[in-house]
Amino acid sequence: FFGWDRMGKVTHLLVTFLVAFGSNLSAVWILIANAWMQNPVGAEFNHETMRMELTSFYDLLFNPVAGAKFVHTVAAGYVTASMFVFGISSYYLLRRRDLPFAVRSFAVAAGFGLASAISVIVLGDESGYTAGEVQKVKLAAIEAEWETVPPPASFTAFGFPDQANETTHYAIKIPWLMGLIATRSVDTPVKGIKNLKVEHEARIHGGMKAYAALQKLRAGDRSAGTQAEFERTKADLGYGLLLRKYTDKVVDATPEQIKQAVDDTIPQVAPLFWSFRLMVGLGLWFLFVFAAAFYVLARRHLYRSRWLMHLALWSIPLPWIAAELGWIVAEYGRQPWAISEVLPTHLAVSSVSTGELYFSLAGFVLFYTALLIVELYLMFKYARAGPSSLGTGRYQDEAAAGTSYKGTGAAP
Repeated sequence: FFGWDRMGKVTHLLVTFLVAFGSNLSAVWILIANAWMQNPVGAEFNHETMRMELTSFYDLLFNPVAGAKFVHTVAAGYVTASMFVFGISSYYLLRRRDLPFAVRSFAVAAGFGLASAISVIVLGDESGYTAGEVQKVKLAAIEAEWETVPPPASFTAFGFPDQANETTHYAIKIPWLMGLIATRSVDTPVKGIKNLKVEHEARIHGGMKAYAALQKLRAGDRSAGTQAEFERTKADLGYGLLLRKYTDKVVDATPEQIKQAVDDTIPQVAPLFWSFRLMVGLGLWFLFVFAAAFYVLARRHLYRSRWLMHLALWSIPLPWIAAELGWIVAEYGRQPWAISEVLPTHLAVSSVSTGELYFSLAGFVLFYTALLIVELYLMFKYARAGPSSLGTGRYQDEAAAGTSYKGTGAAP
C-alpha cells in the first residue's frame, strides 16, 4: 500500500517496475559472483601475485552455473511472492473482506504462482544437469551415490545415508531418473563418491608437487624446469592446500594426512541428502497448491474451497524455508571449498580474534533479529488493515475499516 496516496497511477506502476528490475539486476551480479566461487572459470592463478586474476570477463559472465543459478533463484523468488499474495488474499476471503479485490489478487497469484512453480522445477532440473557437468561431488553427495553404477543411474527417493560405512540404508530408488537428470543420456555414468575419492587422492599428490614448485618459484628459482612443473600441476594446487589443515609441511605429508584430506573432499552427505529432498518436496507442494487454486477458479468453486484458503494461508512461510534449504545445498555442498578446487575453506578465514568474531556475530544476530521483528510487525499490520484502510472509495469495506492505513486502526 505504500505510496498510493503520494503518487499517481502511472508513477506508482513505473516505480513498481523499477524496483523489480533493480532487484533482478542486483541478483544477476550477486549470483555471478557466487557461481564463480562454485565454478571458477575465466580466471587463473598468478604465482607472482599469489591471487586469482581475471582472464575472460565473457567466461565469467556466461558461467553455466551462473545462468542456471540465476533463473532458478529468481523463479524461487517469484514463487515466494506469489505465495505471499496468495495467502493474504485467502485471509481476506476467509474473513469475507474486500472480496472483489481478494478474488482478483487470489487469481493473479494462483496463475503467476503456478507458472513460477513449474519454472522452479524445470530450472531445478537444469541446475541438476549443470551440477552433473561441473560439480560432481555435490551431485554425488546430494544423491548419496557411493558407487559408480552402470548407466542410467537411479534416483534415491528415500533412504538413510551412512557416511562411515559409505552406504544408504533402506534406499528406495527410481530407475533411470538420476542418469536422465544429471547427464541427459542413458549411457553416461554418474560418478560415485568412492570413485571421486580415488580421483581426489591423485589430485592431492599432484597438488603436493604444485606446492613444492610454487615454494621454489617464490624462493627465486625461475628455472624452466620449475616453471614447467608448476604449470603442469597448478590445476591441482588447491587439493594440495587441503593438507595445510593437518601439516605445514605439505610436501612431506604422511599417508594418514593424505587420507584425512581425501575424506575432507566429500561434504557430510546426510544434511545435503535431506535438505535437497525437503526442498523438492516443498516445490511439489507449491505446484499442488497453485494447481488446485487454478482448478477451483476455472470451475468457479472458489467460495466452496475454504480448505484451499487455509492451506494457502499456512503455506506463506514455506517458500522461505525452501529457499534456505536450497542455499544449504548450494553452499554446504561446495565444501570443503571457499572457491571450488582453488581455495579451501579453512584457509579462507579472516585473521580476527575470537572476541572480535563473537562480537560481530552477536551484532549481526541482533541487527537482523530487530529487522525481522519490524518486518513481521509491518506485514501483519498492513495485511490486517487491508485495501479498505486506504480510504480511496474503491473498496468494499472502507466504512468498516474506519481509518487510513497511516493510523493504527485496522479491521481484525
